Order: sequence, then structure tokens, then C-alpha cells
Amino acid sequence: PFAGSDFWIADLGLEFLHWPKQKLLAKNDPRHSKACRKLESVNPQPVPGGYARVVSWIIIESPHGIVHADAYNAKGEVLKRFDPANVEKIQGEYQLEEIEMRNPKTGGRTWIKFNLARE
Repeated sequence: PFAGSDFWIADLGLEFLHWPKQKLLAKNDPRHSKACRKLESVNPQPVPGGYARVVSWIIIESPHGIVHADAYNAKGEVLKRFDPANVEKIQGEYQLEEIEMRNPKTGGRTWIKFNLARE
């Protein structure tokens, strides 16, 4: 865990998007009222208690960010639910203002809120 939270360091870098096995599960699967592509990322070397696969919903239209992701262990159980929120366009670039991580097994919820430099 990162600083005693529900986040792992790998979550912060969206490490699962860099795994070699990526599979498009749906070209249009709405999530949070947005048209999304549903992507499955499979971990080539899952560790016990870690993520074996992650299913994420990625907005089709700009800014193409993740609106939700579910991380599963090797048994197919949901370990974490990841919800980025409040994407803002600041000085011409999209920036994430808040991320929520939920742990269904413990009932834990952690938010990371970023101080965005607004003009």
C-alpha cells in the first residue's frame, strides 16, 4: 500500500496499461454516461495477492481517459475499483483533479485530490 491507503504504487502509474497482453472487450460500453471502450489488461506474472487482470473503461472522445477500472486477483475476485474524477482542462492540458480507490473486501475507500494550478 502507498502511505497506508488503498492505493498501491503501481496504481499511481497505471502500470496495467503497460502489460504486454491487452484485449479490447467492447468497442462501445457506456460507463458513467460516457461512450467507452472496454479494455482487459492481463498481468504476465501476477504475484500472490496482486492483480492478475484489470478491466478498464476508456472514454472514446477526447480526453480519452479512464473513467473506471476493476482489478481482479488470480481467482477472478475484485480486489479494487478505481474511479478517476473531475478531469479539468487547465492551460490547454487535461489534468486529473481526484481519484477514488475502493477495496470491496475491506470496505476501504481512499481519495487522492490534486491541487491543480489554475490560471
